[in-house]
Order: sequence, then structure tokens, then C-alpha cells
Amino acid sequence: MRTTGKTYVSAAGRDWLLSFYDPFTKLLGVEASHRKLIDQAAISSGHRVLEIGCGTGNLAILAKRLNPAAEVVGIDPDPKALARARRKAQRSGAAIQFDLGFSEELPYPDASFDRVLSAFMLHHLQPDAKLLAVQEACRVLKPGGSLHLADFDEGQHHRGGFLASILHSRHGSSSHHIVLGLMRDAGVAHSQEVADEAFILGRIVYYKAVRPPSPPSTAA
Repeated sequence: MRTTGKTYVSAAGRDWLLSFYDPFTKLLGVEASHRKLIDQAAISSGHRVLEIGCGTGNLAILAKRLNPAAEVVGIDPDPKALARARRKAQRSGAAIQFDLGFSEELPYPDASFDRVLSAFMLHHLQPDAKLLAVQEACRVLKPGGSLHLADFDEGQHHRGGFLASILHSRHGSSSHHIVLGLMRDAGVAHSQEVADEAFILGRIVYYKAVRPPSPPSTAA
């Protein structure tokens, strides 16, 4: 699909599958992975939280429900998924800002978020866009803020046939070594694999990195 001339992979892989995406991910137990990522992020009252590649809004809505005093923003290049996310947020009473945009060109000022989250998005990106996306995530983080990712590990065989095609894209997934290297190359510190777990469609790896604090100013 295309937005403003750029291609992207939709949340469900194909537009006609979008209406099935939420029931399938619920059936597969994806919410448990979202909750684990949110717990890992240790969101506090007053934090500004960005989800990159929010799709139909499940992670963003859960983050807001679990942390009502945080400000939550979601961004995705798929207007149809965003329309669904906005309807779901409105029904749940969650005040969330959903923006149209790409992970490689985030429309936010430098150092404007305390936490950046992304779940099962990185593997949708073309190889040359992955580093740009992580660099942008680092740019919008406040000094001392943290980036939290969950994605499928390329090293594991993906099962599930048709179901797998919903969550995996033609670009495959990313080896945990590659993801950690992207974080280091993007300039975030303390990049680490926090946890991993078996999933019906393959191994899920959880990552964390921190934007280094600003150096103390030296008065003349």
C-alpha cells in the first residue's frame, strides 16, 4: 500500500484482512505480549508515550488503560487501521492521539517523549528503513528516556500458515543480533535483550535501550 507516495505494509498485511486482524490477534494471545512490553516500559504518571506502528491501536489503548495519567500517542502509515484505532479508543473512552506517518520520518520534535514502544513493527520495514526508524525513535526520546521493542526473531522457524501471514510480512523478521546492532548504531545506550518467549508463530524477543542523558553544561 502507499501513503504520500511511500509504500508500507498494513497491520494485517492486506487491506481485506483488516477486519479479521483484531479477532485473530486476540485469539493468538497478543495482548499478553503487549502487556509485557508495557510493564517493561515502567510508564509513570505524566509520561509522554509514543507507539510506532500502532496499527489498529491495541497496544496504545492498553497502555492508556493501564496508565491513565500518561499521555499516549500512536503513529502508523495506514489510514484505514488508524480509523479503526480511533473508533476503538473513542468507544473505550481513551483519549489517545493517533497520527498518520512513517517510522522513518516521525513528525515530532526532538526529545518529546519519555517512552517509545513498538510491537511487531520492525520486521515490516525494508532493511534500509530499519536503522532510520530506530534513529528516529532515539531522536524523539528525552534524554534518559527509553525505547522498548518486541518482535519476532528471524532465527526461529515461523509456524501457523495463514495465521502467520497476518503477523509476518514479506520482509520477514529481524535477528536479535541485528536489532541490538541497530540500537547501538542509532546512538541509544544500554541496548539489551530483556526477555524472550515461545509463541505460536515463533520466538518473540523483547528489547530495551536508553537515550543517554545530556552531558552537564559547562559554564564559562
